[in-house]
Amino acid sequence: MKSYGHAPRPLIGLTTSELRRPERVEHLEQSEPAEVEIALNLTYPSAIERAGGVPVIVPPLQPSAIRSLLSGLDGLVLTGGPDLHPSVYGAEPHENLGPTEREIDVFELALIEAAQREGLPVLCICRGMQALNVARGGTLVQDLPTDRPSDIEHRQKVPGRTPTHHVSLRKDSAVAELLGRDELEVNSFHHQAVATLGRDLRIVGEAPDGVIEAIEATDGQFIVGVQWHAESLVESAEQRTLLEAFIDAAAKGRGRRAVAA
Repeated sequence: MKSYGHAPRPLIGLTTSELRRPERVEHLEQSEPAEVEIALNLTYPSAIERAGGVPVIVPPLQPSAIRSLLSGLDGLVLTGGPDLHPSVYGAEPHENLGPTEREIDVFELALIEAAQREGLPVLCICRGMQALNVARGGTLVQDLPTDRPSDIEHRQKVPGRTPTHHVSLRKDSAVAELLGRDELEVNSFHHQAVATLGRDLRIVGEAPDGVIEAIEATDGQFIVGVQWHAESLVESAEQRTLLEAFIDAAAKGRGRRAVAA
């Protein structure tokens, strides 16, 4: 874990897109009646803490609370989760569309836009990368197996700590510079992907079958999207470097905001 001397470690917001609904949960006799719950894999806060940040779990909120929320954060991670409803990018649902949470879509898209306005570093993982693309006017491939058939299994069946295919990175990209390499092995847990690229973004990583695996902002902000789950690959030096670079950007941004205030 990186040390920041006597300065407080950066506070990093982690979204919670996954909802656990009563009908999908086994009820235990000793527990209270099941309610809708938020769920987040512990690999996310563990990886952020290991990279030097302090994770703050962000539940779905009303958009009116976003400004107050972001005023207390130094960076934001958009985590994985369910499909985005295609209505948010003007498309009709595909027959193989997975479960969606439209209220969460509205919140997270507004959260991304506000974080960008505030100049917060943003790291977007899996669904998070797709949400970033949609927030900037892009669209999605709703079902890779039918729309983009491939020999690559983009929804792997082995645990996330095991990489299953490689990604080629643009050599002139910020992501490649951070990682110190232009190829890496990644895991894969998605059936949707970026289709039309959003504004002020560029493609910086692709799988061998052409599926977009990494995007970054072109306006100088630390806004990076990766389709793989970097938090599950934290034992890998390059994935840990990516997370640590994000935490560093959050720490530096906090310092600039403090001076401006």
